[in-house]
Amino acid sequence: MRILGIDPGVATIGFGLIEAERANARLLQYGVITTPAGLPLSTRLYQISSDMSELLTRFKPDEMGIEELFFTKNITTGIAVAHGRGVLLLEAERAGIPVYEYTPMQVKQAVTGYGGADKRQVMLMTQRLLKMKDIPRPDDAADALAIAICHSRSATSLLNTERVFDPRKYDTR
Repeated sequence: MRILGIDPGVATIGFGLIEAERANARLLQYGVITTPAGLPLSTRLYQISSDMSELLTRFKPDEMGIEELFFTKNITTGIAVAHGRGVLLLEAERAGIPVYEYTPMQVKQAVTGYGGADKRQVMLMTQRLLKMKDIPRPDDAADALAIAICHSRSATSLLNTERVFDPRKYDTR
């Protein structure tokens, strides 16, 4: 399964593409989409839309994992990120790609085994799990890879009954 992880934003959107099968994940590509500061928000959102559409066409992921928003102190930044995230979700829907959302704690738990892990621990485990020579950079791309790993562990889990158990196979009527 090809999984595209997305770390949403407006100035910088991280993306990470992996191939996952059971407990194994293989790195395919990662990077960032950027929009120049100073442009109107509508122009930046249009660029995000165009770039995301191009990524989805080029990489053809089977599924997409994206981080849920969480607001800290700067609500204005959070609102702009929410606009960007909406555009990312729209493009995935337009391309027919199922989207799964994860909290930062879920991502940390899936990648490190501890929901309170710090950023460095997540980056080091991402590097190790994907057998990378160096820690992925920039941070937004590393976060996107961690989100993809999180989804791979959720999507390929034997506990994921939606994918494993098909009740039609066991209909005794």
